[in-house]
Amino acid sequence: MKTAVIVFPGSNCDRDLAVALEQVTGRKPAMVWHKESALPEGVDFVGVPGGFSYGDYLRSGAMAARSPIMRAVTDAAARGVPVIGICNGFQVLTEAGLLPGALMRNAALRFVCREVPLRVENSQSLFTANYDAGEEIVFPVAHHDGNYQADEATLDRLEGEGRIAFRYLDEVNGSARRIAGILNDSGNVLGLMPHPERVVEPAHGRTDGRRLFEGLLETVNA
Repeated sequence: MKTAVIVFPGSNCDRDLAVALEQVTGRKPAMVWHKESALPEGVDFVGVPGGFSYGDYLRSGAMAARSPIMRAVTDAAARGVPVIGICNGFQVLTEAGLLPGALMRNAALRFVCREVPLRVENSQSLFTANYDAGEEIVFPVAHHDGNYQADEATLDRLEGEGRIAFRYLDEVNGSARRIAGILNDSGNVLGLMPHPERVVEPAHGRTDGRRLFEGLLETVNA
């Protein structure tokens, strides 16, 4: 699987994601600078990493969403290429219009950095094929603006169409309906605030995140 990780000024989880992808796929991803206008030819997967793109200036993800490379990411998603946005990457995807809703300041107005229990709500997507529906897993979070919000009609649509991929089991940041991750209507774009790339090897203490990338690899190769 040929993968790419987008790098913005202020990204600080791009290498974490790259290491996770290399461990699972056996191939180093292309690190694509935000000012590039095209993705590598034949790319099978695009990762938009966590961090603080542009120092979260203006609004988290708002400036990064206007970077030249995001036009190529949007085009790739429209062709069916799987795209994942983690933490700040989730913020970027919503700001770019690839996912509905917005990520607001945490309800408690504090940075949250800890492991959190999640429930897998949809096990039929490209990203969750190696999980069971209803399974409880643990990913770490590290964010200040992770409070997912959308209007009630959008939330109902996400629920009804099975587009909520992960849900917090506990109160974490004030997210509507405790949503931790959502899919686009085609199922090939996932945004989530927790970090699966930080739980891919035993040295991390857990490997719950590894199955996300392994399932994606198996699905793409199939």
